Amino acid sequence: MTKSVLEGLNPSQKQAVLHLDGPVLVLAGAGSGKTRIITNRIAHLVNDRDVSPSNILAVTFTNKAAGEMKERVEGLVPGTSRKLWIGTFHSICLRILKREIDKLEGFRRDFVIYDEGDQIKLIKECIKSLGYNEKVMEPKFVRSQIDRAKNMAIHPGDEAPSIYQGRVARVFDLYQSELRRVNALDFGDLIAYVLRLFEGREDVREVYRNKFHFILIDEYQDTNKLQYNFIKLLTGERANVFAVGDDNQSIYGWRGADISNILNFPRDFENARVVKLEQNYRSTKIILDASNALISKNAHKHEKRLWTENPGGQKLKYYEASDERDEAHYICEQIRCEISKGGLSYGDFAVFYRTNNQSRMIEEELLRSGVPYTIVGAVGFYSRAEIKNVLAYLKVIANPLDDISLKRIINVPSRGLGKATVQSLEDIARSRVVSVFKAMDIAVDEGIVSKKAVNGLKNFKALLEGFIEYSSAHSVGDVLRRVLEKTGYLETLKGDEERLRNVGEMLNEAAEFSDNRGSGSVQDFLESVILTSDVDNLDEKKGTVALMTMHCAKGLEFPVVFIAGMEENLFPHIKSRENPKQLEEERRLFYVGLTRAKEKIFLTSTSSRRFYGEEKRSTPSRFVAEIPKELLVWESYNVPSPESSSSKGGRGREGSLKRKWTLPAVNRNGVGMRGANGKHSPKGVSLNGGGGLYVVGERVEHQAFGQGIVRNVEGDRDGRKVVIMFPGMGVKTIMETFVGLKKV
Repeated sequence: MTKSVLEGLNPSQKQAVLHLDGPVLVLAGAGSGKTRIITNRIAHLVNDRDVSPSNILAVTFTNKAAGEMKERVEGLVPGTSRKLWIGTFHSICLRILKREIDKLEGFRRDFVIYDEGDQIKLIKECIKSLGYNEKVMEPKFVRSQIDRAKNMAIHPGDEAPSIYQGRVARVFDLYQSELRRVNALDFGDLIAYVLRLFEGREDVREVYRNKFHFILIDEYQDTNKLQYNFIKLLTGERANVFAVGDDNQSIYGWRGADISNILNFPRDFENARVVKLEQNYRSTKIILDASNALISKNAHKHEKRLWTENPGGQKLKYYEASDERDEAHYICEQIRCEISKGGLSYGDFAVFYRTNNQSRMIEEELLRSGVPYTIVGAVGFYSRAEIKNVLAYLKVIANPLDDISLKRIINVPSRGLGKATVQSLEDIARSRVVSVFKAMDIAVDEGIVSKKAVNGLKNFKALLEGFIEYSSAHSVGDVLRRVLEKTGYLETLKGDEERLRNVGEMLNEAAEFSDNRGSGSVQDFLESVILTSDVDNLDEKKGTVALMTMHCAKGLEFPVVFIAGMEENLFPHIKSRENPKQLEEERRLFYVGLTRAKEKIFLTSTSSRRFYGEEKRSTPSRFVAEIPKELLVWESYNVPSPESSSSKGGRGREGSLKRKWTLPAVNRNGVGMRGANGKHSPKGVSLNGGGGLYVVGERVEHQAFGQGIVRNVEGDRDGRKVVIMFPGMGVKTIMETFVGLKKV
């Protein structure tokens, strides 16, 4: 047995690696070394069990994870990674379809893949063709419903929930027909059509069942129904499936992931063995204690508890800001403070938030302070207009039937082919049942368009045909360079340095692709681009603070993590308020955020936040209260004097910059503390004006609940009640005269 395969593994990890036949579920807690388990198991199968690498399939969810997996396997068993099938569900299914799709009626192997933008454009055309109003049937919404249907393994014409019936169902049906007509697939089709092959062609299914003796699946908790069906059909009776995942990190239910897949694994796969990896190698003990306490509130989970041999570490810090600017300023100042201590760089910090729109104020503060940052999941490189234009040329070269891409570039750069010409081509294509590429010939031969348009179409068609011929004998880098030279597209970008740099970077990527592959068609390059995600492009060594939603954060780790917007109706999201399952997913999302941190965690919330231009009061998230109080350090803002504040009660830019972050106990008298209406209460006066015992903002102690902070004072003098937030216990409402309550 190869020593390196087991060297350094703990007993549970060894147990998982050495298991040979039959189904295994590895419940791998956050930071427990799950990638190492998968790669070492592959090495064990190849080195010690004489399994051929070509008989092993390893599936994960990002290209980045797949790349890391290949590198690790290559380090353990040199020369093996090229023979293995390692990739995402989509890339594996794409590989199968490139071999087998011609066995499905109406498709050829040179199909193209539509990205989100292509999908929306085609859906718009389908909505228009069916005579529906785009304002009533919003294309992005329709796309999300079609994608969700595909993830649930629903096909056009199937009996399905009502949302997929009626108009959406008719658009779905036409959309799929149009994709087939132009020999195109979208992301969901990659898996769906493999399933159709496996279900309808036993000979094809058996080829792959016999090929893959061992199947390893990473992030099993994120699988949807479509992926689950793919796994079940592929494993067959052999059932040598090795599923690794963590139900506590199942956070993609909104896009079709089904947590029941991992919860029911022991039932779905007979005689399944369950191995728990509970030792964490990433985080401090305090971070893990907080994470364990939080996730224990969820009812639907496999029981496990993370532990570590790492030091105890620092308590989590929770800061309640006055507003978004104060919150952003606090985050920025804490980053600068940590940097000043030495030992950390900007690349060691990450700021997570629940929704993308929360980033604006944080960006402003970081920019103002000269702190470098990178936004993950914003407008992606491949979503920029200049890049989509360049890629559209390549898409048409790879597949002239791609009407969406052809119409995008027909007048880019301008060649006198306007909307009227495009409409004529669309009418010809629709009435003659041909592609727009073919419709150009018909329009020219029959003189259906103007003389000026005829010349423009002739030149454009000749240009494309020249590119197509050139691509058959040249690398994709050379093809792209020729496109830019012959079209004059770079001339249209002169004066816009950013766009020119972006196109230059696209050229670099194409050249690098050609160098790495040694060969590779335009279609191969496009497939590599379409399968790239935002997280794949994150350079963790870039030396900038990473800003991202918590959904983007899974799989990453940082020494210091900030989680902003810890407020009810923001996190947990307001949509989860009435749905226990969604609330549990929100809690799992917070758990993922916490467990990304190695050393320190800062949580922030605001007392007021603007929504759609209106300032609204906020209350701290229930999730903060679910963290044991002994693991938290609470901080709150100290409002400046009226003389240094803006007219909005000290929330102006100058006021927020002068604030110092102090424990609420500093303001024992309630001087300048903010009331429930967002205004500042005068010294020693309660909100109801009655001169009560307690004021908003001061710290109190309850004989049973411990220390807390007064959030509100309600009622009249005879029945006044105090609303108090107790860390670890939640919000409690207590009679002001209760003898077990006192000031700290």
